[in-house]
Amino acid sequence: MLTKKYSLKKKKDFARVFKKGKGQAEKFLILKLVKNNLEFPRIGLVVSKKISKKATLRNKIKRRLREGVRANLARIKPGYDLIFSARKGIEEKSFWEVRKEVEKLLQKAKLLKNG
Repeated sequence: MLTKKYSLKKKKDFARVFKKGKGQAEKFLILKLVKNNLEFPRIGLVVSKKISKKATLRNKIKRRLREGVRANLARIKPGYDLIFSARKGIEEKSFWEVRKEVEKLLQKAKLLKNG
């Protein structure tokens, strides 16, 4: 579980990342990022109703994304706001596929300290 410190919560913060952020994409996940002036990264997750009308499935996807981020949190460079947006197709992926996709996106964006 991510602590509140690492969570992107406010609507204006999400809006800033979506407006000014640079993006990276993989098959079923999109990463938007923008610099912040903090000494730690903040992460937001977006799983829209286009993915599934069922809240339970959307929450399951968010839990998988959150765990994928948590596993890499110590390696993520500080000073960034990140938003992971799910794409159609993620609902059929396993936990390990989602986790691998999160890591791949972080590497692609050059956000991992040793990668």
